[in-house]
Amino acid sequence: MPPAGPGDHRRGEGPQLIVYADLGCPHCASAWKEICEREAEVVFRHFPVASKHPRSPALHAAAEAAGMQARFFEMVDSLYADRGHVDDPHLWRRVEQLGLDLERFELDRRAGEVDARIRRDFESGIRAGVTGTPAIFPP
Repeated sequence: MPPAGPGDHRRGEGPQLIVYADLGCPHCASAWKEICEREAEVVFRHFPVASKHPRSPALHAAAEAAGMQARFFEMVDSLYADRGHVDDPHLWRRVEQLGLDLERFELDRRAGEVDARIRRDFESGIRAGVTGTPAIFPP
């Protein structure tokens, strides 16, 4: 597994936890609060499993687009907190609530750069042996 690098999404301080998560996964949503309460630096890596959660790729793209406006973890927290409202009109409402530029968000979430980032994380998870989510690796 590649170590955390400057391009990874990180939050918190302490021992590092690399978390491969699926934003459409109910198990990830249940574990997310506990993960964030740990005294650790959480490194989030995308691992959308579209075969189980068809909306996951769109949710990961939304989180990345929010991250391009410095609100990645706020979007992740919001998506996990309200899993029943993840279609586009609800995403747009979240964008507004987070104070993001909606037009930029829409362009960013469809950008090749976003897709490449998500694919890079997913492939690193495959190489690390991830078979389900959430997958948490200590340092």
